[in-house]
Amino acid sequence: MGSNSSRIGDLPKNEYLKKLSGTESVSENDPFWNQLLSFSFPAPTSSTELKLLEEATISVCRSLVENNPRTGNLGALIKVFLSRTKELKLSAECQNHIFIWQTHNALFIICCLLKVFICEMSEEELQLHFTYEEKSPGSYSSDSEDLLEELLCCLMQLITDIPLLDITYEISVEAVSTMMVFLSCQLFHKEVLRQSISHKYLMRGRCLPYTSKLVKTLLYNFIRQEKPPPPGAHVLPQQSDGGGLLYGLASGVATGLWTVFTLGGVGSKVATASELSSPLANQSLLLLLVLANLTDAADAPNPYRQAIMSFKNTQDSSPFPSSIPHAFQINFNSLYMALCEQQTSDQATLLLYTLLHQNSNIRTYMLARTDMENLVLPILEILYHVEERNSHHVYMALIILLILTEDDGFNRSIHEVMLKNITWYSERVLTEISLGSLLILVVIRTIQYNMTRTRDKYLHTNCLAALANMSAQFRSLHQYAAQRIVSLFSLLSKKHNKVLEQATQSLRGSLSSNDVPLPDYAQDLNVIEEVIRMMLEIINSCLTNSLHHNPNLVYALLYKRDLFEQFRTHPSFQDIMQNIDLVITFFSSRLLQAGAELSVERVLEIIKQGVVALPKDRLKKFPELKFKYVEEEQPEEFFIPYVWSLVYNSAVGLYWNPQDIQLFTMDSD
Repeated sequence: MGSNSSRIGDLPKNEYLKKLSGTESVSENDPFWNQLLSFSFPAPTSSTELKLLEEATISVCRSLVENNPRTGNLGALIKVFLSRTKELKLSAECQNHIFIWQTHNALFIICCLLKVFICEMSEEELQLHFTYEEKSPGSYSSDSEDLLEELLCCLMQLITDIPLLDITYEISVEAVSTMMVFLSCQLFHKEVLRQSISHKYLMRGRCLPYTSKLVKTLLYNFIRQEKPPPPGAHVLPQQSDGGGLLYGLASGVATGLWTVFTLGGVGSKVATASELSSPLANQSLLLLLVLANLTDAADAPNPYRQAIMSFKNTQDSSPFPSSIPHAFQINFNSLYMALCEQQTSDQATLLLYTLLHQNSNIRTYMLARTDMENLVLPILEILYHVEERNSHHVYMALIILLILTEDDGFNRSIHEVMLKNITWYSERVLTEISLGSLLILVVIRTIQYNMTRTRDKYLHTNCLAALANMSAQFRSLHQYAAQRIVSLFSLLSKKHNKVLEQATQSLRGSLSSNDVPLPDYAQDLNVIEEVIRMMLEIINSCLTNSLHHNPNLVYALLYKRDLFEQFRTHPSFQDIMQNIDLVITFFSSRLLQAGAELSVERVLEIIKQGVVALPKDRLKKFPELKFKYVEEEQPEEFFIPYVWSLVYNSAVGLYWNPQDIQLFTMDSD
């Protein structure tokens, strides 16, 4: 690639771009199109490069916005592209490099133009631009075929039907990106769009039959993680000097369009390894998430969400119910493996959440796997590095754990999976620990981080709900996990005492001064007492259901028995303290009988013997702790901005000026 990037500044003056955007109409049969489309430069691979390209070509795009009502050149360019795509599959089979290369260039220009059009006008105005023709200034044909719908259908066909080869990789990526650009009008609205022209096209009419095939293809693109071909290998060999190469065609080619053209050199978002290794997988996943989170139409549900909710395993031979539209089958094992490997990205975690929450087939399959550690460990690592993750990614990881812990089989099996040398867990060397104990450690660490930093009640609630769901099946807790359960209770106890003292002092102060507004310590106290009660219920659930499996927890309770003294007579905790107090009293008595100066091993031995001697009917039964994840009302208010923030922040594929974004607040580069 050439080192001189100054040529990018010449793009607004380029004669072919000026003709496209100028006042003269160009027929779709004009040789000009071959000349326009015969450029080559290293394809932009990051938002940085696309930013430079957009800044250089924005004047050309705006000129076309102004002149297109009179020239219809946008429509002519699209018709040229559509006519070429009809031969694209055959060209791929025949290895017609030049034809595919020119078709890709046409789509690349269309995508760049559409992005500016969508940013600068309403959907209604955009739709009108697709109807302008060259026959007379400002006129359009209302009875002509809908060019916008035809282009969207063509993109869906291109994504689903064109075989993925080295020579078709870039045009496949471009087709996915262009579909996202079509839907990007959401970025320029503060409110979630519930009635959109682009949504209408995708949810009915000619596009609707492609729904299941598109969702399946996007999923397989994610699964396969196909790497792009080496630069230049998919077209023709590049010149030895590394500059962009123009190819001589019989019709004659442009000699000054985007040649010896390099991009880069300014700061940008940092691309993750997965984004760089497979742009097609990254863009496909983002488009899939955008489609899955489109709002339902007034008269029909989102068909892409229906497809995601209902697809089955290729090994499932049972027929689909006739009531399920857009159904298809996919290899669950391949999907599971890809999800396990890709959890470092927000979008892969969001896909996992979407599938677990909405598709009962995939949830049942995952819960039946005997290698769940491959999925759970990456999720735990996200939570462990909470300081480095955005809050949405942490929430998704936590909700995934909550959904998994709704299943008793999962809660039992995680204590049977033994792990060795968890290198990313740095607080303590864990040479051997069960997956269940590690999960408890990470969730407790997340609670403690939240208590000292973010203080988010929603995060607290979901962490405690996951622990509560598991508590009846706690088995052979690691001594460190048992210690951390009691340590968390100790931290909550200290917090409770501190707030109680502040409330008392505040009350005294209010008697001497009526002018100073007082903090609402009563509310703080209620929140802490709710959390303390939940922790006591978790401990109680374990003791009631699996006391004989958890000598390390009994040991930790005995070691810190003084912590629980103040809660024995507290009216909010008296009932739930009965069993805990009984266990502490029973085992304390047995230790006293055994004498002083007991070793840890001897104490554990006495506890194991005592478990057999403790009558089970002395422990009061409480209702089973079970919490189920329920999506909040109007989830689109959370998920749509979240998905589009992932699209915006992806360092591969598309760039938008942060100053134009309305859907969420975003710092400019």
